[in-house]
Amino acid sequence: MSLTNPPSSGSLSARTRVSQNLKRSLQATDDAIESRRPGGYTSKVRVRDRYHIVGFISSGTYGRVYKALGKNGKKGEFAIKKFKPDKEGETIQYTGLSQSAIREMSLCTELSHANVVQLEEIILEDKCIFMVFEYTEHDLLQIIHHHTQPQRHAIPAPMVRSILFQLLNGLLYLHTNWVLHRDLKPANILVTSSGAIRIGDLGLARLFYKPLNSLFSGDKVVVTIWYRAPELLLGSRHYTPAVDMWAVGCIFAELLSLRPIFKGEEAKMDSKKTVPFQRNQMMKIVEILGLPRKESWPGLVSMPEYSQLQSLVLHRQPSHFHRGSNLEGWYQSCLKNGGYNATSSAGTPGSDGFDLLSRMLEYDPAKRITAEEALEHPYFANGPPISGDCFAGIESKYPHRRVTQDDNDIRTGSLPGTKRSGLPDDSLMRASKRLKE
Repeated sequence: MSLTNPPSSGSLSARTRVSQNLKRSLQATDDAIESRRPGGYTSKVRVRDRYHIVGFISSGTYGRVYKALGKNGKKGEFAIKKFKPDKEGETIQYTGLSQSAIREMSLCTELSHANVVQLEEIILEDKCIFMVFEYTEHDLLQIIHHHTQPQRHAIPAPMVRSILFQLLNGLLYLHTNWVLHRDLKPANILVTSSGAIRIGDLGLARLFYKPLNSLFSGDKVVVTIWYRAPELLLGSRHYTPAVDMWAVGCIFAELLSLRPIFKGEEAKMDSKKTVPFQRNQMMKIVEILGLPRKESWPGLVSMPEYSQLQSLVLHRQPSHFHRGSNLEGWYQSCLKNGGYNATSSAGTPGSDGFDLLSRMLEYDPAKRITAEEALEHPYFANGPPISGDCFAGIESKYPHRRVTQDDNDIRTGSLPGTKRSGLPDDSLMRASKRLKE
């Protein structure tokens, strides 16, 4: 319902008319939902009636993820994400779902794009929420790890190009629809067995169109540390889709080098939940990009942590802190070590690839390249057509996602965080994990 044109005065007040219109709108919505549910709300769907649980995939602070097969006429493979309620001890107390779970459910219900993970349905059973997604066989973290074993061998140039193009295509869709992802990293970029890229894990995503409060006031820490943009490290209270583009630049660099480009050590929050300045992470960025300058980044001096940045210069630091950017040297070394041809033709890492990377890793977020601009960049525009299958022409096969039988019990009592489970939380086994406030 649009309230662009307020109702005119008459026998009923404007507030009364709006209230009546809202009631009719809500009733129409309820009727539409009811018509899609055989038997209305009285029918109850149970997870095991629709899906056969194959095994356990992973767990984290939110709960656990399982691989499942559809049954009773429902075909295909699925990933079922089960959110745990706050349930501790002998007395069962449900205090509701996390903000992360609510955001992910609300956004995934609305979003629909070839390069964003597809939500199949949401099931409520025994006060637990199950989000059923399409199943993806790989993620970028797994693919990068595969290329480091048993010895390092570069990801083929056409594959890198396809991955990056599809990732940017999905990100453009999110940004066009006013959604910030805020946790882009290789582990959250999913890849189907047919080579399609899906942006996954929207637990930290949120709408950014005219927020009532600054984004910082809602979530003081966003984006996993190695992929966090400099404006976030410097304490910006207001930020833009440029934070996602910085993360994409870090992912691009990692696809080429097979290791994080800015691998800093995270300073943890204190008991008062004070957000510390991530000095080591900022140093890792400065070592490659040089110190940011207020001449090229006018908003730098207004950053809350600008004094902390100045302290990096005042204290004794390596001499290269005072030099300009060494990104091109890092890039050329990366091409050499990866066996990429330094004089490569269009469509492969080379001068076009460096220009795109440098524009993604631009200090000033206002000057950083957007997803729309990146898709028009010569790195993609020149050269052969880009395949929607990033595995196209690749002879080697990537290992399937690890699915274990250690825990394929999807019942409520099997959740981590409950005394009955006795199951470990394996989120620490990931190369990098989501940061929570």
